[in-house]
Amino acid sequence: MLDNREQQFTLEVTVVSAQGLKSPSSFLFSHRLRPFITITTFPPNASGSKNRHDFQTRVDDQGGVNPTWGDKFHVPIHHNFFANRYSCIYLHLFTKRLVVGQAQLGWCQIPAADIGLPPMGSVRQLSYRLRAADGTRTHGIVNVAVKLGGHIHSGNTCQTVIGIPVEVVSHVKGMESTCKE
Repeated sequence: MLDNREQQFTLEVTVVSAQGLKSPSSFLFSHRLRPFITITTFPPNASGSKNRHDFQTRVDDQGGVNPTWGDKFHVPIHHNFFANRYSCIYLHLFTKRLVVGQAQLGWCQIPAADIGLPPMGSVRQLSYRLRAADGTRTHGIVNVAVKLGGHIHSGNTCQTVIGIPVEVVSHVKGMESTCKE
C-alpha cells in the first residue's frame, strides 16, 4: 500500500479545441497550420523525483485556425498537487512544419486552483487565452475538460466548500407583526 507521501490519482484531461489561432510570422514556405498540443505538469512529481510525464495530441491537419482534437489523457497527479499553490498543468500549442520542424503558437497554464477538488467523476470545462513565447496575450483560446479520477487513499482528506449566504425573507406580511408580539 502507498504511504501518504506516494499517493497518486489521475486527472483526465481532454483537449477539446482551440480557436482564433494565427500563423507565426516566421513561416517560410507555407501558412498552413498543423497544430498539436503538449501537456506537462508542474511540479513534475511532488515527491522530489525527476520523473516527468509529457503528453501530446495528434496533429490536426484539417482544422487550421480552429482545430479540434478531443484527445483524452490520464495524467498522474500526486496528492499534494492541489496543496501546492504553484502546481499547474502547462499546455504548449505548436504547429508542425514540413521543412524546419515545429513552431510554437502559444502556451497557457492551468493552475491547480482552477481545477479545484471536484467530486470524483465530475467534469469541469475550462477555456484559457493563449500566451505568446514572451508572455503577451494572443487572440487564440484553448478549450479543455478535466475530470478527477482514481482514489485518494487518505482517510482524513478535507475539502473547502464555498457557499452563498441566503437571506430569509418572509412571504407573508401579516406574520411580521404576529411574530413580534
